[in-house]
Amino acid sequence: MYKKIGVLGGGQLGRMLIQEAINLDVELHCLENDDDAPCAKIAHGFKKGSITDKQTVLDFGAAFDLITVEIENVSIEALYELEGLGKKVFPQPRVLELIKDKGLQKQFYAQHNIPTAPFMLLDANSDDIPPLDFPFVQKLRVGGYDGKGVKIIRSQTDWENRFTLPSVIEAMIPFEKELSVIVARNPNGEATCFDAVECEFNSEANLVEFQFSPAAISKEIEAKAQEIAKHVISTLDMVGLLAVEFFLTESGELLVNEIAPRPHNSGHHTIECCYTSQFAQHLRAILNLPLGDTRLIMPGAMLNIVGEKGFEGPAVYQGLQDVLAMSGVYVHLYGKSTTKPFRKMGHVTVLGREISEIKERIEYIKTTLLCQSY
Repeated sequence: MYKKIGVLGGGQLGRMLIQEAINLDVELHCLENDDDAPCAKIAHGFKKGSITDKQTVLDFGAAFDLITVEIENVSIEALYELEGLGKKVFPQPRVLELIKDKGLQKQFYAQHNIPTAPFMLLDANSDDIPPLDFPFVQKLRVGGYDGKGVKIIRSQTDWENRFTLPSVIEAMIPFEKELSVIVARNPNGEATCFDAVECEFNSEANLVEFQFSPAAISKEIEAKAQEIAKHVISTLDMVGLLAVEFFLTESGELLVNEIAPRPHNSGHHTIECCYTSQFAQHLRAILNLPLGDTRLIMPGAMLNIVGEKGFEGPAVYQGLQDVLAMSGVYVHLYGKSTTKPFRKMGHVTVLGREISEIKERIEYIKTTLLCQSY
């Protein structure tokens, strides 16, 4: 088993990955261009540098036999070269290259009969309104994250203020629920899924506000979502962890929205709710260890802690003592010293017997635990 792993990225996903790696006595060394990154103080090794710069990534990766990522926006060219030198890179560079570009993602779905919303690709300089009824969705092909790089085009005026970069145009899907399934696969081809989670979005910030598991769906829908997730990761021939986000339509159809080749915001609840966390599962997958038990120990929900509107500066957490006094509530702060509106600063997991009870407690925490600044 590899004892040292190089990680491109040093954010909160890497931080939680380190916490699991300690249990396996595996060292994680991170590359990130921020001395104040969440991983900076707890990684076994931390190097400041750009994860998108080819030479920086090559120099960093030369010290490791196994390399992984906690974000897709990395130098793919450098990872191809490192793979050519005999390094293990999981997920593989070809997978990252495809997923990094939402246009290539959508083409992959179409080529492999993976259900997804109708779409077309738009060049940067195109002035022609797509042959879709208003409203429709415009997504930048590269660079978007946490709701950034997405616009709802509802009118001619919106179209005139569209992104002028290569993008994907999608039909607006009247969905009933947004779901996510996290699937892992190791080099032996063993694959396993966590139960689907149901996501509630903050419409203003356009990111997940909270999610809960088990999702309020039928056994048939659950089985179908897991089947599709396994089909996607197997067709990619990918090693690692893959989050598959779905729209569930009113007619019961599942459409793949996007995929992410790494631990994912929709899987944070697994730290407390499941026998194996998504972070432990990612390590098991890339180390070619037996995949862990993904069953729920207890239902739960995860609430993102984001910077409050109107505050930017040194982070201060209001209501932390009140929330920590609650039973079955687990707070994870990411170690970011500076807050700004809607920046992800941490998350809270709430466990309980009934989803209705869990949601009530989430509503209380939403108005009690606030990230502000001096």
